[in-house]
Amino acid sequence: MLAVTLAIGMFIGQQLPHYDQNVRMLGGTTKGAGTLDEILRYVQSKYVDTVDVEDLRHETLDHLLSKLDPHSVYISPDELKAVEDDMSGDFEGVGIEFLMVDDTMQVVTPLSGGPSEAAGIQAGDKIVSINDTTIAGIKIDNGLIYKKLRGEKGSSVKLGILRGGNLRYFNIQRALIPVHSVEVAYMLDEQTGYLKINKFTDKTYQEFMEGLGPLVEEHGLQNLVIDLRGNPGGYLEEATEILGQIFTEGKLLVYTKGRTDDKKEYKSNGRARFNIQNVAVLIDEGTASASEIMAGAIQDWDRGWVIGRRSYGKGLVQEQYPLSNGGGLRLTIARYYTPSGRCIQRDYKHDNDYSHDAERRLKNGELSDASKGKLADSTKFYTGYGRIVYGGGGITPDVFIPLDTSFSNDLYFSLRQHLIQFATRWMETADRSAIPTDMNNFAKSWFAPESMVEELLAYSGKQGVKNDPKQLANCRSEIKLQLKSRIAKILFGDVGMYKVMNDDDPAVEKALHLLKTGARVAKK
Repeated sequence: MLAVTLAIGMFIGQQLPHYDQNVRMLGGTTKGAGTLDEILRYVQSKYVDTVDVEDLRHETLDHLLSKLDPHSVYISPDELKAVEDDMSGDFEGVGIEFLMVDDTMQVVTPLSGGPSEAAGIQAGDKIVSINDTTIAGIKIDNGLIYKKLRGEKGSSVKLGILRGGNLRYFNIQRALIPVHSVEVAYMLDEQTGYLKINKFTDKTYQEFMEGLGPLVEEHGLQNLVIDLRGNPGGYLEEATEILGQIFTEGKLLVYTKGRTDDKKEYKSNGRARFNIQNVAVLIDEGTASASEIMAGAIQDWDRGWVIGRRSYGKGLVQEQYPLSNGGGLRLTIARYYTPSGRCIQRDYKHDNDYSHDAERRLKNGELSDASKGKLADSTKFYTGYGRIVYGGGGITPDVFIPLDTSFSNDLYFSLRQHLIQFATRWMETADRSAIPTDMNNFAKSWFAPESMVEELLAYSGKQGVKNDPKQLANCRSEIKLQLKSRIAKILFGDVGMYKVMNDDDPAVEKALHLLKTGARVAKK
């Protein structure tokens, strides 16, 4: 009887649909997932050639998600850690900025507050070994160096340092290293401060306030320039927190809405800590997502000037979900809308070249001439002052600043590849007594000598770069400016570099002019 009962149970079990308890999909079905796994198992066991099934799975998922929109992506387990580190604003390591100069790893600067700085590592030091493994004089991938230097907090790494011809060893204990999203904060003039935000991580608002506070309290900041050029976005909440410091009364900043995601509004609370008078935001074709939210809110409420070139045009909101294999799914769940009601997401359904929009705009001349760029969506929206603005293709600035391509040629881009390494080497033998030690004096009075350009040509020539006198004549001034900015970074850090570049930046100059003259008093 027991045998008959077991046989009947086995027969009934074979007739029921199988359910893989490790697969849980919305909607309660595993049929599609089972078919995909089944095909991959056949490929792995029967296909004529050896195939990496995980790579094939990754490509399949990428293709699947690409049918939805350009910003919904699958993140593999290996990639997820790097993504999380990038958005957390810190990582575990020794805390140095370095570059490879003639197959030798050279310290650009030890990061402030990091273990390398505490151990005595200095700018210009050459790292010749890591844990007794020689890394100098050989071709080595930067990714491998990152793996050797980074590691669990509290663990140690032994660095062989060549300084002034002497070899010495440092045992450095790895620690949590902050990666700043607010690159620099300093005063452009007596009343106007400048902050450069490169992305929105989970610490950007905190860094913004830490950068802004001293400018207001110690230097009397009244006006503010926020540089969002090249900022790809990040966490929406960080952008709205910063906007809360720009508006001194409660305002709608942005709202999101999706098919299954209820409308959600983000508003300022009217409790700004600092009394910022006038504001200018700098944008360009690389300004995207959360950066566009900030620019859009300021423009829609006429709170300040938006200066530069039309932004990227990403108006989709992604949510990241963990997967059972250790990877993640970043899925678009909603669209965001600026206070006037415009969605600035550009078309991706009928654009086969969506990811190369900046190149297309460069070729059609839009980056140099605003009249050559026309948005597909002609729906009109209105700012607080009744000015007309448009959606469907990024934020169009109030003041257009053309991209200067006069110096862009093959020689310029070739020299740029070797400029940082050359400047670092040049400073090793430079007569520092002839270089001002005060940053403001340096920015005003020191210029890269002509001989420095000739030395750069000789250095890059050894790397295979051929000089073209005609092209050099067109880009010489820009190369000299770039050289000056790199020397400023070595001497004064990021503030020095940005000061040199901003003193010759037409967008910054325009912002200063508008903020000083108060050509349009914006609402707060």
